Amino acid sequence: MSTPPPAFSSRFEPRYVEDPYPLYARLRQEAPVQFSEELHLWVVSRYEDVKTVLLNPGDFLSANAFRNPVPPAPEVLEALAEGYPQVPALVDDDPPNHTRMRVIVTKALAHHRVSAMEPRVRAIASELVDAFAREGRADLVEGLAFPLPARVIGAILGLPDSDLERLKAWTEDLVTLSAGNAPVPRQVECARGLVAIQKYLAGHISERRRAPKDDLISALIEARHEDTPPLSDVELISLLSMLHFAGHETTANLLGNLLVMLLREPERLEALRQDTRLIPSAIEEALRFDAPVQGMMRTTRSAVTLGGVALPEGARLLILYASANRDGAAFHAPDQADPRRPDVGRHLGFGLGIHYCIGAPLARMEVRIALELLLERLPGLRLAPGSPVLYLPNFLHRGPRRLLVEWDPA
Repeated sequence: MSTPPPAFSSRFEPRYVEDPYPLYARLRQEAPVQFSEELHLWVVSRYEDVKTVLLNPGDFLSANAFRNPVPPAPEVLEALAEGYPQVPALVDDDPPNHTRMRVIVTKALAHHRVSAMEPRVRAIASELVDAFAREGRADLVEGLAFPLPARVIGAILGLPDSDLERLKAWTEDLVTLSAGNAPVPRQVECARGLVAIQKYLAGHISERRRAPKDDLISALIEARHEDTPPLSDVELISLLSMLHFAGHETTANLLGNLLVMLLREPERLEALRQDTRLIPSAIEEALRFDAPVQGMMRTTRSAVTLGGVALPEGARLLILYASANRDGAAFHAPDQADPRRPDVGRHLGFGLGIHYCIGAPLARMEVRIALELLLERLPGLRLAPGSPVLYLPNFLHRGPRRLLVEWDPA
C-alpha cells in the first residue's frame, strides 16, 4: 500500500526546519504541484515549473506576495492598524507600478553608489572580525553575518549605527510575524514592532524632505520615472522597509548558509583559502544549495495549467526556489555542494525575470569581502565540536541563527 504524498505545512517539524530538502525531494517526485489544505495554496517545487512562473509575470501576479497564508488574529490586525497602510513595494507589485518603482530604485541605487561602498564594507567587516579574531572561538552569526549587512544597508540608507540594535529587533519581529506560527501575544508584539519601524522611517523621510543628504532615502525622494508622480511617503515607507529587510536579513542568511556549506566540507574551505578567485562561484553555489529565501508567493491572473495541473483564477502559489535548485532534472548531483559545477549560475536563489533581486550585486560584494577576511584572518577555521547549527524557525527565510566556530589563534 503506497503512502500519500507529503503534506506541506507552515508548521514544519523540527527536522524540516533543520533540513527541509528531503521533504522538497518527495514533493518534486510525488506531488510537484500540490495543494496544501492548511495553507490554502498550491506548492510548486520543480525547477521548470518555478521558472515558468517567474518568467510569466502576466499570468502569475506578485500582488500580496507577502500576505501570510494563515490570516492574522484580530488582535494582530488591530495592532497593525496603528501604523501606515502596507502598499506594494517592488517584490509584491506588478507592472505598470512595479516598472515605475523599479526604475526609480535602480536610478537611486546606481552602480556607482554600490561600487563606491566597497571600501566602507571592507572597513566594517574588518572592524567586526578584529573584535573576535584573537579569541579562537566565536558565533559568526552574532559576530559577523548579522551586523555586517545591517551596518552596510544602514549606511546606504543613511541610518545611524546607534540605531542598529532596535533595527535588529524590528527585523526579527518581521521574520517572526511572517512565519505566522508564534503565539498570538508574541505576534501582537511583532506587529507593534512593524508599526514602530514604519514611524521611525517616516521620521527620516520627513527629515530628508527638509534637508536632503547623500544617502538612498534622499535619492529615492528625488528620483522620478518619466511623467509618473514621485514616491509618496506611504510608498517610501513600504519600499524602505523592504529594502532594509532584504539588504539585512537575506544577506545575513546568505553569508551564514555559505559558511555552513563550506565548514561542513573543510577541504572545500581550504581550496578557497588557496585560491580566493573561487569565492564568487562558491557564493553562487550557496545560493543554489541552500537558498536564503526558500520561496515566494504568486497568484494566478486567470485559470492556467502548470506542470500538468489545472489551477483556477485567483489561486495562490508558493514557488519553492530552494526545491527548484535541488532538482536533478536541472542540476547534476543536486544534493552535493560543488562551487566548480559548470551550471553554477543557473540557480534561482535571487529569483528570475522582472523581480530578480535588485540588491544582488551588493549582497555578493558583502559576502565576498566577509569570506576573504575570514580566510585571511582565521587559520584552521572549523565548526566548534558539539555545537549544532541552529536555524530560523521559518519556512520562507532560511539561515543559521547560531554558528559557533573555532580556529587557531595567531
